[in-house]
This record gives sequence, structure tokens and C-alpha cells, in this order.
Amino acid sequence: MPAYAPARDNRAVTESDILSLLRLPAIADAEDSAQALRLQQLLDDKTKPPGSLGRIEQLAQQLGLILASEAPVLQAPQMLVCAADHGLAAQGVSAFPQEVTRQMVENFLAGGAAVSVLARQHGIALTVVDCGVAHDFGGDRPGLRVRKAAPGTADASLGPAMRAAECAQAIAHGMDLVRELPGNALLLGEMGIANTSAATLLTARLTGHEVAACTGSGTGLVGPALAHKLRVLQSVYLRHADARTPLAALAAFGGLEIATLVGVLLQGARERRVLVVDGFITTAAVLVAQALAPAVRGYCVFSHLSGERGHAIALAHLGVRPLLDLGLRLGEGSGAALAWPLLQSASLLLREMASFAGAGVSKRGELAV
Repeated sequence: MPAYAPARDNRAVTESDILSLLRLPAIADAEDSAQALRLQQLLDDKTKPPGSLGRIEQLAQQLGLILASEAPVLQAPQMLVCAADHGLAAQGVSAFPQEVTRQMVENFLAGGAAVSVLARQHGIALTVVDCGVAHDFGGDRPGLRVRKAAPGTADASLGPAMRAAECAQAIAHGMDLVRELPGNALLLGEMGIANTSAATLLTARLTGHEVAACTGSGTGLVGPALAHKLRVLQSVYLRHADARTPLAALAAFGGLEIATLVGVLLQGARERRVLVVDGFITTAAVLVAQALAPAVRGYCVFSHLSGERGHAIALAHLGVRPLLDLGLRLGEGSGAALAWPLLQSASLLLREMASFAGAGVSKRGELAV
């Protein structure tokens, strides 16, 4: 296969082009005011001062709302690492060669990547998805699902990164993957050399911020290399000035792994699964999915604040606050895996912590005088 998909038809892809090939799922709102009140009452009645567990209480309430339960149980968590190549890598926007995407897929499968280690530590099933890697892995094998809509995107500096059919197929693949997987929690990861560039362009377009404000070092670019990346991204952004809607922007900028994650988010929310969002690239997928179906956001737990500049902008646009701030910028789903024990703790506290009455403990104001 070629190192990246060659430049193709340069006609702009519209949102209607993609939607004509795709049926999006209906998603119920996770936010139920009556259920939220009941969950808050349960939390307030635990043997602790009200609110003393801070944001863990908010997380517990969210899990209860998503899973429609006053005693939520997180079952069979699944980590999906969606991998794909980007034609824009040919413009020198990454510190690493495109071949690293394929190499890292093999590293995931061999158990040697950071997310592999963390998934093992926390008992999370890890599935790597070839959404569009410029390599033939020979079909599915243990830990790998080949769901390739194309062997990478085209170079977005020359034309749209994806055809309408490729974008629609990648989203459909994501929806199908969710239907195939057990459990009620999905942790989202990704891999793709130059995918911080696609995420930067999507974030700028969908939040209305300048490209420069959203551009970070990615795989470690500094100085002239980072300035070059910014020039390339500004040029690509202007080239696709008419790609204003979420799916048109996704097709214009890429990538196939982001499109697959959009499908995962839509179907995961449809099935009322807890969606644990990793960093900048997976949050860019949330920007697209949430623009298509606003209810998606209520199913998302945002694991951490990335060191990538655009991530804070994307989170602010969504109006959310992540659980952790550790300066991470690895991707892969590593931040989602690190945050996973907090979700486990929150669900256990809501389910197992005693009430004042059950434990025979006096509430504030009930002490004898």
C-alpha cells in the first residue's frame, strides 16, 4: 500500500453527501432531573458531610444517570484504540515518520505500549482498530479489528482528506464496533501520525478559535518545526473555508480514526454506555459527535486535560471539566485508563457506602444536647 492515500477529486464534500450514506442513531438525553435529584439525595444520605467527596460525588451521579441506576455497576470495560494514517503527514507536520503508526499498532498488540500496560493493570479489554493504516495487517487477529475505510486519508493540503463514502463508512464502522463489544463502558484511544493536526483543524473550525491558538507541539515539535506546522495548518484551514458543518469539516480535515470514534460515540450513547474520553484527538471526535447529537456529551466522562494547547479550548467549548490534570499528551487512551479507577471508586461509593440510618450514625443536627 502507498505511504498515504494519493490526492484525489478535490471537490468539497458536504454534510448532506455524507448523511445520504449514513443513518445516525437517535440518542436519549442522559440528564433526568428527577433521577438526578434522587441520586443527589442518596449521596447526601451517605455517612459523610454533604459534598465532602467533592467531584467524585458528581461523577457518581453522572454514572447513575448514564446507567439509569441508583446502584451502578461498571461491567466489562472496553478500551478501543482507533488507528489510521494521514496524508497530511507528507507536509512535515509531525516529528515522527508515518511508518510509526503501523509500528505502534504492533506495539499495542504485543503489549508494550503505555496503554497496553495500563489496560492490563486495570483489567480493561484492549482492542486495536485499523481504521485506515497504510499497511495490510492481513485481517483480524487477536486484539485487532481491521475496519479500514481507506488506506489512510488524502493530503488535506491538496483536497478533502476523505471522500463522502469513506467518512460515512468510517463512522458506520465505529457504530458497528460498539454493537459487537460487551460491557457498559468504553474507553476511547487513538493512534495516527499527524492526527494532532487533524484535531487542531477540527477544533478551530468547530469552536471558532484561531488555528494558532489551537496548535501545539504534537509529537514534540519546537522552534522552526512548530512554526512550519502552523503555516501548513493555516493554509489547509483556509483551503477548506467552506467546510463549516461538523461532517463537512471532518471530511475536509480527517481522519479515519476520528470518524470511527465519532461512530463509537454516537452508538455508545445510543446504548447508554459510559464513554471515557482520553485527550485532544478523542475530544475532537466528541466535538463532531456532540454537534450532530447534543445529548452525546452527557454520556462522556472527560478523563484529563492534555498538554496540547487546543484541548483546553475544546473542553471549554463543551463546557466540561476533566478529572485529571497531569500534563499528559501521549494519547493512545492512556489518560482514560489512568482515570478509570476514579470511575470504579465513584460507582462503588454510590452502591456500597452506608446511609446514616443503615449504619446507625447520627446526622448533623441530630446529636443529643
